[in-house]
Amino acid sequence: MQRYAIGVEYDGRAFNGWQIQPDRPTVQEALERAVARMAGHPLRVHAAGRTDAGVHATGQVCHFDSDAKRPLNAWVRGVNSFLPEGVAVTWSRAVPEHFHARFVATARHYRYLVLNHPVRPALLAGRIGWAHQELDVPAMRAAAELLLGEHDFSSFRAAECQAPSPVKLMRAIRIRQDGQLLCFDFSASAFLHHMVRNIMGALLHIGKGNQPAEWMSELLSWQDRSLAPPTFMPDGLYLSGVSYPPEFELPSEPAPRYGLL
Repeated sequence: MQRYAIGVEYDGRAFNGWQIQPDRPTVQEALERAVARMAGHPLRVHAAGRTDAGVHATGQVCHFDSDAKRPLNAWVRGVNSFLPEGVAVTWSRAVPEHFHARFVATARHYRYLVLNHPVRPALLAGRIGWAHQELDVPAMRAAAELLLGEHDFSSFRAAECQAPSPVKLMRAIRIRQDGQLLCFDFSASAFLHHMVRNIMGALLHIGKGNQPAEWMSELLSWQDRSLAPPTFMPDGLYLSGVSYPPEFELPSEPAPRYGLL
């Protein structure tokens, strides 16, 4: 039996999130069906992290076990021939048995794209967030700095989150602006359920001038989700990469394939 790691990208609009659910299309279901057809036997595909309905991925990492003798390219092109157009495998690697897409990951990376424009997007609807009010980018950058380091992120944790601890290490937050397009990059040891979308809600609340940047520290210290701004829409959120120890030799932080994506 050989273990394989694969990189996966998908359009979250086509699925009800990652995890298999009864009578609803999910990314895991589509992948398992396609990989099983290529392997010739049933199998389970494990992901580095679960994404919600409407959330996309350009750098999801998964693994599965198979005793089928196939060239590595078959786990890319062959599997893709069985997948719906909203999901695709981008690379494959043979990995040792102790590799686990979720448990040996050292960091996850998310990207959120926001159009800051009075008029809602049409061509990118569902694939980019939207804020119609002009945002104060320096204030959002100052607020983001206050989230760096190890903290209890309970103020940004969904009620249904199943993580054993709300304490996570936020390694980097970068906010870039290109005209009316804003790109928010988050890197952390791991993320709580809705954590990025909840942080985005707080950053945009500050960006709109509703609170000063320093308010982010207060919000973090309260450790109370009920005191935080609403969860932001999933439309512009992408799981952009997963980092692993060098021993596995995986392209865990691939170069973007589609410009900012």
